[in-house]
Amino acid sequence: MSGGAESAGAGSAAAIGPLLELADLRVTFATADGSARAVDGVDLLVQAGETVGLVGESGCGKSVTALAVLRLIEHPGLIAPGSRVRFEGRDLLALAERDIRAVRGNHLALIFQEPASALTPVLTVGSQIAEVVRTHRRGSRAEARARAVEMLRAVGIPDPEEHYGSYPHQLSGGMRQRVLIAIALACHPRLLIADEPTTALDVTIQAEILELLDALQRQLGMAVLLITHNLGLVAERTRRVYVMYGGQIVEEAPTEALFAAPAHPYTQGLMAAVPRLDRPRERLAAIPGQVPPATAWPAGCRFHPRCQLAFERCRAENPPLLECGEGCKARCWLVEGPVVSRQVAESLRTEQPEGGRAP
Repeated sequence: MSGGAESAGAGSAAAIGPLLELADLRVTFATADGSARAVDGVDLLVQAGETVGLVGESGCGKSVTALAVLRLIEHPGLIAPGSRVRFEGRDLLALAERDIRAVRGNHLALIFQEPASALTPVLTVGSQIAEVVRTHRRGSRAEARARAVEMLRAVGIPDPEEHYGSYPHQLSGGMRQRVLIAIALACHPRLLIADEPTTALDVTIQAEILELLDALQRQLGMAVLLITHNLGLVAERTRRVYVMYGGQIVEEAPTEALFAAPAHPYTQGLMAAVPRLDRPRERLAAIPGQVPPATAWPAGCRFHPRCQLAFERCRAENPPLLECGEGCKARCWLVEGPVVSRQVAESLRTEQPEGGRAP
């Protein structure tokens, strides 16, 4: 999923509009404590063939955003009126259920982060791949089985004909993740949403899965939206990055620009918490405080209760995404004043109050 994996057709596709466009996406959940605004006005673009990162702490709204794109939000969740999700120029939120099913798993696919719960335990892995093929390609059972075996082979499952009849519990975590990839890519989607695709795997298996996704992306020319909390993956494998906090996008930028000079204090805090090879003995910083509940976002900037740089305006007004460089935006009032420098990021490596925690 490297930034250089974009297909040759990405430029022409970009000329007629983005592959995926989210505009003012809002998702709420009814709870005993009131309405939880899990996703609150998200704008996001993915061009054909490119790899885009969506990064942030657990609970910031990344996975809910992915589920909303595929219209998989279930009761008591609700995609709010006025939200827009356009894929290949079509408004997915306006499609009939039959039509969205034709898109989901066919042109637009999702890899869930937990293969143990995403796979049906009472069906063989081969039959689960074949079901996707038959749903969208309408071939015979024999053709669907042959395609499923082909996909098992493509994702590196040994003896694919034999493992076609295996049940999920008979496979290792790495092999189950490969099966999820096979299901997602069985119909050659234009866009793959990978939600923490390696989070439950050991380091060696993580590398194998990511190399596999790289190879399949180059082969198929698809776009990838990589959802993760791992900044290392983002740095290595994406072209552009969106940083999410409190249900909102707080920063967006080309990957190189983001890592060279992060503008939002939250992004700076995330990066200050990452171990560095050139400073092996340095104590890692922690972002103080806790993420507020989605039922009670604070007034003003949602990060201000945890921000060491907050001032009065931050507590009173929630900033919009403000331009802070070529292709860069940050939801922070500081970008209207002096440029946020690396000295600010370094200041976040100082001693943190008790109760602070790493992201």
